[in-house]
Amino acid sequence: MSARAVAARRRARQARRRRWGIAAAVAGVLVPALALAGVALTYVTAEPPASLTPAEATCQAVASYSDEQWAHAGAIVLAGRAAGVSERDQTIGVMTALGESSLRNIDYGDWETSGVTNPDGTRTTSIGLFQQQDSWGTRDERLDPYTAAVLFYRAMVVRVPEPERSALEPTLVAHRTQVNRDPQHYARYWQRAQEIVAALAQGGCR
Repeated sequence: MSARAVAARRRARQARRRRWGIAAAVAGVLVPALALAGVALTYVTAEPPASLTPAEATCQAVASYSDEQWAHAGAIVLAGRAAGVSERDQTIGVMTALGESSLRNIDYGDWETSGVTNPDGTRTTSIGLFQQQDSWGTRDERLDPYTAAVLFYRAMVVRVPEPERSALEPTLVAHRTQVNRDPQHYARYWQRAQEIVAALAQGGCR
């Protein structure tokens, strides 16, 4: 290698050392100063992320529900309060109605939509928010949201008594109350039921 090339490489190394030295010196001054000033270093070059209040986040999560669905959820919660069951039990009621009817008070059930039969081969007679069959009550009772919820809670406290009920997964409580085929059917609706009940507790989102 020529003497000129060697000299050029030496000068390049010296320049790099000077740059690193300057950068280290700046960091040594700025970082402690920012820390003493209480500045979050992660946000020095970025805007803080936008955030929602818990109430706003809850309402945003359940914004797709109609006024009718909200009214039905409210009826389930009110029936639970009147029955003296816990907020968790009220949320299980909402979860169950979400899993059975999407909080819609429909006057038909699994037989009409899917040809589902009872274990003895007879056609199902399920209707209403909870898709309750004839054995649950009269047609008018099962199609009245509040009364249908009362029927649900009455069955729940008998079929899944405390303290066992509080120890069971919500979907298993609903399964044993409804006597449906899939014990895990309602699990997917639990978080949404919690959001709906929380929204109702804070005065609704309408």
